Amino acid sequence: MGRRFAAYGIDAVLAWIVYYAFFYESPWASLLVFAAMNLVFIPTIGGTIGHRLMGMFVTPLRGGYVGLWRPLVRTALLCLLLPALVWDSDQRGFHDKIAGTVLLRR
Repeated sequence: MGRRFAAYGIDAVLAWIVYYAFFYESPWASLLVFAAMNLVFIPTIGGTIGHRLMGMFVTPLRGGYVGLWRPLVRTALLCLLLPALVWDSDQRGFHDKIAGTVLLRR
C-alpha cells in the first residue's frame, strides 16, 4: 500500500504544480489536471508518472491492452477518492475492481 500512496502523492503534486502554474483561478482545475494525467498516461505508458516512478503499472485483469474505457472508469472513481480507500483481500482498490484492472509491481 505504501507504493500506491506514494504514487498518488507524486501524481497529486505534479497536478498541483500544473494547476498552480496555469489554472490558479479555477478551484476544480487541479482535479481535472489529475484526471487528464491518468487518462493520457495509463493507456500510453501503462500508468501515471507516479506509478512508473514507484515501479508499478496498470493492466487489465486478464492481460492485454488496457484500452480507453478502463482508464476512464478508473479515473472517474479515483477522482471521488473514496473508492481508492476501499480495497479487497487481494489489495485491489474498488476503482480497479470496477474497471477490471490491476496495479502490479515490475
